[in-house]
Amino acid sequence: MITKAENLARHILPTSATMVGVCMTVISIIKLLHLGRAGTWIDKLLALDSLIFLASAMFSYISLRKESMALFESYADTSFMLGLTGMASCAFLLAFELV
Repeated sequence: MITKAENLARHILPTSATMVGVCMTVISIIKLLHLGRAGTWIDKLLALDSLIFLASAMFSYISLRKESMALFESYADTSFMLGLTGMASCAFLLAFELV
């Protein structure tokens, strides 16, 4: 039987892994745009954000592999939300830099 924690972890794992790839893609695009100082800040934030998503994927994986690891599932959920907040912040900075 799948518990609620396992169900959430099963969603976090592939999504956070995808978000690592999204962060790397956006970093590459920013490098191509030559945004200057703002681009440097945004790509550094996105690099940090990709590490946060990687941690989320790792915590999610651990929570799926070990029985009764709700603590790791909670860490995965928290780090995933932190990563999403970081990406939204970078999108906000990028939007106002391109205007």
